[in-house]
Parts: sequence; structure tokens; C-alpha cells
Amino acid sequence: MKTSKQLERYFKGAANHWRISILLLVDKQEGVTVEGIADNLNGNLKTISQHTRSLVHAGLLNKKYKGNRVNHTLSPYGKMFLRFIKLF
Repeated sequence: MKTSKQLERYFKGAANHWRISILLLVDKQEGVTVEGIADNLNGNLKTISQHTRSLVHAGLLNKKYKGNRVNHTLSPYGKMFLRFIKLF
């Protein structure tokens, strides 16, 4: 069982409609770039970049560098958190 502090990190990390949308999109399109996320969600690149950074910091997303590209995937906790969101 996670501590209340650890759970807070995950909840705060996803506490934004953009971040929830990003998690749902990355679940459907594993390995998507920030540019791909911004295009799919019709969002501003800088805004989406900041939100993905917050999700990575919260431990819900993983980044993998491939040359100039940064691909995003759900972390194991991101997958669990997404299941929680879908159940809720």
C-alpha cells in the first residue's frame, strides 16, 4: 500500500483535464511525441510539453529519447492510475 504522500503525488500529477487527456491518448498511441500529443489534442505545444513534464515528474509517464524525438509511454503506475480513472 502506498503512503498518503505517495498517493498525493499521483493525484496531483493527474489533476488537470489536459493531463488526463494526455494519459488517455498515450494509452491509445504508445510512443507518441509531444508534437503528436499537441496535434491530436489541438493544444499548444508549450502547454502540452509542460503537462507531459508534470506527468513524468509524478511518475505516470515515461520518456524515451530517440535522436531528436522524445517518445512517451505510460509507466506501470500510469497504467494503474488510468485503470482507476476509467473505473471512476
